[in-house]
Amino acid sequence: MLGSTDPFLSLIEEFLPKLQREFDRLPIANSSAAITDRSSEMRLVLAEVSRRMADNYPYFHPLYAGQMMKPPHPVARAAYAMGMWINPNNHSLDGGRATSRFEVEAVGEIAAMFGWERHLGHLTGGGTVANLEALWVSGKLSPGKRIVASSQAHYTHSRISAVLGLGFSSIPVDRRGKMDLDRLEDELRKGDVGTVVATLGTTAIGSVDPLDQILQLRAKYGFKVHVDAAYGGYFSLISNLFPETKAAFKAVGEADSIVIDPHKHGLQPYGCGCVLFSDPAVGRFYKHDSPYTYFSSAELHLGEITLECSRAGAAAAALWATQKLLPLVPDGNNDAEFARSLGQCRAACLAFHARLLADGRFIVPLQPELDILVWGVKAASVAEASRFAQQIFDQAASRDLHLALVKLPLELFPAGTGIESGGSQTVTCLRSVLMKPEHLEWLDRIWKIFSAAAEGTLKGGPRPLS
Repeated sequence: MLGSTDPFLSLIEEFLPKLQREFDRLPIANSSAAITDRSSEMRLVLAEVSRRMADNYPYFHPLYAGQMMKPPHPVARAAYAMGMWINPNNHSLDGGRATSRFEVEAVGEIAAMFGWERHLGHLTGGGTVANLEALWVSGKLSPGKRIVASSQAHYTHSRISAVLGLGFSSIPVDRRGKMDLDRLEDELRKGDVGTVVATLGTTAIGSVDPLDQILQLRAKYGFKVHVDAAYGGYFSLISNLFPETKAAFKAVGEADSIVIDPHKHGLQPYGCGCVLFSDPAVGRFYKHDSPYTYFSSAELHLGEITLECSRAGAAAAALWATQKLLPLVPDGNNDAEFARSLGQCRAACLAFHARLLADGRFIVPLQPELDILVWGVKAASVAEASRFAQQIFDQAASRDLHLALVKLPLELFPAGTGIESGGSQTVTCLRSVLMKPEHLEWLDRIWKIFSAAAEGTLKGGPRPLS
């Protein structure tokens, strides 16, 4: 969180000069003097940047509970800043000597979190590129065959499939927002499905596809399984999940490829994604030669196993430093501070969920599987419920509580809710991502603000039970 207690500035003040001293043997370059001479102009420019950057929601604060925005850990910020001073490029060992090794070690720790000792993987600019690489490899392994994902999967999968020239089909979800396995099997029987994308943590509602059961179908139909755990992957470390959710996460290590985004729950700056393959032999699809960059070492250059070329070495330094400080070990271990913080996010979501269930003004169609919660407003029609949701969203924002909105299919709501569709098949709902551990401590305050915002909108409506 931004503030005077953030140790970031003191860390930089202490350790960046030490890094600079490692290069004191070099003569002073004229470019450095020219930059120093323009310090007054730079101050004016940065003053303008500071003023304009205030035109943002307070993503770092617990009162921001809308989108998937989590502040980087201070050690990640500090390591990233030190990396930027050198500005290495992890495309090759020539361009990123130290940071390439940071990347290999950090990615290996992520793979180990899923039980993989043998793997091929690397960092990317984000989950979109990571999923692109995974589906590109899938297309190479199963040429001409379709990609399928649930209707609640991220839209990037259909777009990526189109970019790659691969067929794509969307599988309907059941009433829990999970991929419908009967409908999946209908598609598998056609014999032209090459890859099934299982989403562990959908971005809209946080649902977790039944990966363990999808893998059973793989044994029967012989397709590849790609796990898009860009959002939810780190939840494999915590224990306060529903049994079926635990079963899905326990099965991740049996997938063919995995995507996870350290810039979400991994406490990293944007952009930092990661793609992993269970079979290192898929590296053959990346094979190429770049003699003007791959000349200083016989070791593997990361550019030899990535589609992206230039990649920020600073991202690898930040991730390595964070995982060194906060190891990726399951909760219950003495050094499981990282996992415990995820458990707090989950606990905050469950507590908010319980309050909504006890409040007669709202409908909660789905049990939250991770730390994402969606709920609707009780009303006579879809149009009215959607309007109320928008108004509560605006009222909360005016009180500095920032939520999100999502359009949900009406079929996800339980029967007997009393909402008349009026011809509309979707209803606008409120959505909250309680992904900061501080949300648990702030929940009373968040609820007080939210309840007041709802009261201001639903005058004369049902009063809270508590």
